[in-house]
Amino acid sequence: MPTQAPKTSRELAPGVHHIPTTPYDVVNSYVIADDDGSLTLIDAGLRWAPRRLLAGLAGLGKRPQDVTRIVLTHAHADHAGGVARMRDESGAGVIVHERDAAYVEGGRTPPTGNRLTNSHVFLRVSGSFPPAPVAHSVTDGELLPIAGGLRVLHTPGHTPGHVSLLHEPTGVLITGDSIWNVRGLRWPLQAFCTDFGLSQQTADRLGEADFEVAAFTHGSPVRTQARETVRRFLREARRVS
Repeated sequence: MPTQAPKTSRELAPGVHHIPTTPYDVVNSYVIADDDGSLTLIDAGLRWAPRRLLAGLAGLGKRPQDVTRIVLTHAHADHAGGVARMRDESGAGVIVHERDAAYVEGGRTPPTGNRLTNSHVFLRVSGSFPPAPVAHSVTDGELLPIAGGLRVLHTPGHTPGHVSLLHEPTGVLITGDSIWNVRGLRWPLQAFCTDFGLSQQTADRLGEADFEVAAFTHGSPVRTQARETVRRFLREARRVS
């Protein structure tokens, strides 16, 4: 009996789509559709992710040229690895926080607090990605004119310019790497954080936000009692630490 092909995208809310770029939602991107049919891509995955991203767009009946903006949560190779190709395919402008912009344009990962991940060999093998010019650098609290408003929440620590993104009309919160949902909610790997303690501290902003769906770059979205689930994790994580 033939097996059904996996879905290339899933709708989380009207006009907001989840595109997994690896199996089991290990690395995800998101697409937000505007009223005029244009799309905003959030995160571009690893450097081989564009094949899945393009398939996801096709599954939505869209072409690469419909993507007019690419917003990056931060300058790590599993989020920005495919940005150069997606920019070439679409002609879209790249948007990132001002403190990570130089890293995207240089195709390199920001320094971490870990000696191994800061080593020349590691950075050459795993910490670099094809560079892309930045069309616009954002700051904390900025409301991007994307499908009714995409709010920038600067949540540094994982990288200096790490942001989470709240699509206010639909209540979808994209956490970036502030919080993962891999076998349950958890912190990102400490070895890859510029300042792990700061990353934990700024994640509290997510609990203060008003949202209905929590969407993670690593792990499956939470669509039921999402805000309380995130707030509970933050409370319990504080108790343990």
